Amino acid sequence: MSNKEPGYVYILTNPSFREDWVKIGKSARPVDVRSKELDNTAVPLPFEIFATMKTNKYNEVEKLVHKTIDRLTDLRIRQNREFFNVAPQVALDIFRDIASTIDDAELTIYEDNKPIQENEHKNEVEKHGAKRPRFKFSMCGIKIGEFITFAPTGIEVKVASDDSIEYEGRIYKLSPFAGTFMPEELRTASGAYQGAKFFLYKGIALDKLRKEKECSK
Repeated sequence: MSNKEPGYVYILTNPSFREDWVKIGKSARPVDVRSKELDNTAVPLPFEIFATMKTNKYNEVEKLVHKTIDRLTDLRIRQNREFFNVAPQVALDIFRDIASTIDDAELTIYEDNKPIQENEHKNEVEKHGAKRPRFKFSMCGIKIGEFITFAPTGIEVKVASDDSIEYEGRIYKLSPFAGTFMPEELRTASGAYQGAKFFLYKGIALDKLRKEKECSK
């Protein structure tokens, strides 16, 4: 079995879907080819690649990802199809968990259909000479007293300091807040969340705002 050619398991998003819908499938060929094939009259806008995992075990991995999501809850939009009602970030966490157990797995994350990270930590260390510093609101030009939204539930919270928020009279850091208020069906096995990915300011994720600011420096 192991001498077969590697293939890809992929997470695709689509601007015409709700933001917590993804398509998870597999392909023996590079995924950019597959995402073009998927453009058809049934879907108004082209699919966008969110992440891929390259491995010899792509058939098994695809089944395992589908099964893992099915175990979380019945999130398939139509049975026997590859569409799931799950946030891309949650699907990516499942990919990460599985990739860490497979020797030949190569995980690639995409932005605007271009690969941005083969290995998140390695690239960040190379880029910055150290791990990225912790998120601060001032990195995005957000002021104390402004409001941001916790995307998974729509809760609005107030910025209390450069790195904390206030909700119902209590002060939280972003990641512990995400861990406390994350809906059951979106929880990851690790229970660890990068807070800046789950909060929106004027409809844009803090993590994305930060990246845009870093790129424009």
